[in-house]
Order: sequence, then C-alpha cells, then structure tokens
Amino acid sequence: MRKRRVVVTGLGAVTPIGNNVADFWSGVKEGKVGIGPITKFDTTDYKVKNAAEVKGFVAKEFMDFKAAKRMEPFSQYAVAAAKEAYADAGLDIEKEDAFRAGVIIGSGIGSLQEVEKSYARILEKGPNKVNPLMVPLMISNMAAGNVSIQLGFRGKCTNVVTACASGTNCIGDAFRAIQYGDAEIMAAGGTESCICPTGVAGFTALTALSQTEDPMRASIPFDKERNGFVIGEGAGVVILEELEHAKARGARIYAEVAGYGSTGDAYHITSPAEDGSGAAKAMELAMEEAGVEPGDVEYINAHGTSTHHNDLFETRAIKAAFGEAAKNVIINSTKSMIGHLLGAAGGVEFITCVKSLEEGFIHQTVGTKETDAECDLNYAIGAPVEKEISYAMSNSLGFGGHNATLLIKKYME
Repeated sequence: MRKRRVVVTGLGAVTPIGNNVADFWSGVKEGKVGIGPITKFDTTDYKVKNAAEVKGFVAKEFMDFKAAKRMEPFSQYAVAAAKEAYADAGLDIEKEDAFRAGVIIGSGIGSLQEVEKSYARILEKGPNKVNPLMVPLMISNMAAGNVSIQLGFRGKCTNVVTACASGTNCIGDAFRAIQYGDAEIMAAGGTESCICPTGVAGFTALTALSQTEDPMRASIPFDKERNGFVIGEGAGVVILEELEHAKARGARIYAEVAGYGSTGDAYHITSPAEDGSGAAKAMELAMEEAGVEPGDVEYINAHGTSTHHNDLFETRAIKAAFGEAAKNVIINSTKSMIGHLLGAAGGVEFITCVKSLEEGFIHQTVGTKETDAECDLNYAIGAPVEKEISYAMSNSLGFGGHNATLLIKKYME
C-alpha cells in the first residue's frame, strides 16, 4: 500500500523554561537556562546539586482535581501537554471517530517517587499499608492511558520505552500508525519526572550526571569541558494527522513528517557505538524515506547530552551519515537550556524543530564556549542562527543502544 502523508497540527509542552509552548519557545529564543539547585529533596549528601526542574506547575489548572490526584507528575505533565496540543490543533473528538484517534506517549521510567513512598511505607507500617493505587500510579504506560482517558481517544494506545529515545520512537511509531492506515489522528511524544533521590543517586552512580555547580556551565554539549548531563523533567506532545483529514477540517498545518529511522547498536548498555554507525544509519534511513540528500537538511537538533561519549560519538555519526555535507549543517542541543528530559527529550526537541522550521530560527547551544578537537562541526555556538529552513532533523539516543531520528519538512501542497 502507498504510505499516507502525515502532518503536525498541534503542539503541547511542559518544560523547565515554560509550562506551555509559547513560554517554552520564548525562553528558547532568549537563551534562557532552566537549570538550578534541586528543590524536590535534600541534596546535602549528594554530589549532584543541580537539575532542570519544572517550575510553578499546578496540576488542577490543567485537569480535574480528582483526576490529578490519581496521577504522578509524569502523567500530569503528559496530560497537560496533550491537552494543549489538542486545543492547539482545534480538534473536537465528538466530531471524530474516536477509534481512529490514538495515543503513543512514552516515559523512560514512570514514577520512581511512588516506589520510594511505597517502600518507605512498607518499612514504617508494613506491607498491608501500601497505597492501593501504587501500581497504576507508578507504571510508565499510565501517561498514555491517562491522556487517552482525558482526550477520549480510543484508537491504538501504547507506550514505547527506549530510555532517552522514548519520545522520538513514540512520535515515529505514531507517524507509522497514520501512514499505514491504523489511525487518522495520534497524540504522540514523551514525558518524564524522576528528579528524586533514587533517580539522582542512580544516574550519579553511573557517572552520567554533571557535578558542575554553575548552572550556566553544567549542561554544555560539545564543549571540551563537558562532564555529564543535567537531569530534567517535563513533557512534549504533538498531534499528528493524516494530511487529507487535516485539510478536510481546515486545520493549521505546522510541518510535514517526512522520514523516520530507528536502529539498535548491539554494542553496550549505556555507551553509543564508538563509530556512531547505529545513529548514522537511523539518520540515513530517515533521509532515505524522505527522499532527500544530506545536503538538503539544514538543521539537526542533536541528542547532545553534554556527556563525553555521546557528543563525540554523535558527531562521528553525523559525519558518517552526512559525509561532506556535515560541515554545512547547523547543529544545536536544546539540552543546553532544559537539561536532559530523558523519555520526554525527543518530544520537546521535536517541537523545537517544528518551531525552528516555522520561524526560521535555530537557537544557539547555550553555555558551550569551546568545543574539543573532534567535535568540529557547526554547533551554533555564541549566537542563534536566523535562516529559512526546509528540513529539520531530530536525533535521540537511548541507553541500551536505541537510536531514533525524525525528519520534518516545510509543508507544501
């Protein structure tokens, strides 16, 4: 069968620099950094003191108070972002076939906080005193489940978990669902909230987190002084729609999804393949599906975590996939402002690509000053780049060797 065309018609975000798309994007344009001291727990005994927390989020402003009480923050963020995207798309599910509208929203971890609370309760009061809702509060598919309930979407409803590639794989799989006729409308993206004692302790033990205390120099992708990522939280959800369906209801079309590539490294549980071959293949597959050459892609929103391994190996991957064109493409990392949103990163970074395409604005990689010798491409250091772009690419790489790439383009009839 012929693949159907898929467009983006709605955007929604909860981030460390803004709890909706307008505030997030204005923060991006001014180079605002959402990193600061952790407020969610006492970090006295912790080596890592900084995180990129969501600020001033009040769940009952986005949903019914009773519903919010039955959700952990990762689900609340997903519902808030999905509701914004739904409203932005101008959808009315009452006028649609609800079984043709689906949800694919991923979270890398679900709720570690609920596990912490329940375990403490077992120790203090015994196993019979655990919250009856512990399991549905904790499990990572509940972001998708709660969004489906809140929006009334009754089609395909799944949760792709690929660590830090979750958001990108979810949007990619939603793109496929529409392409091949499983749905007309999909709410897709990622969400995460695990800035808590176990989350921070676990990533610190892995030596993955930056211990730099200066918030402006903690998340510095591709910089020669980078020393780890900054844990962040939030959600990014988009509405994808089959082109003819979107046109028939007079929807505003932000962009067209042109290609998707997904591979596995079969190499290591935390490190990307050193030659970047897995990530390179994901980029190549996305370009192949879109029918474009590397020289056509003007902008890459990199995974760019600010860890030594990722930024070096991703640079190698871009060189392998783009060849000579690698030196002309503009690369940046949104993580320089909002830290690493883990399972939500791909969702928020996809939205960044859509807005960049819409406004011809490529944000700078904030905080990064001097790259190391092998990171020698154009990472938009020092100032944003204003230029008309037709194609934008978003990369996400996850622990376990998961590589995912989405390619979007300016919508043309």
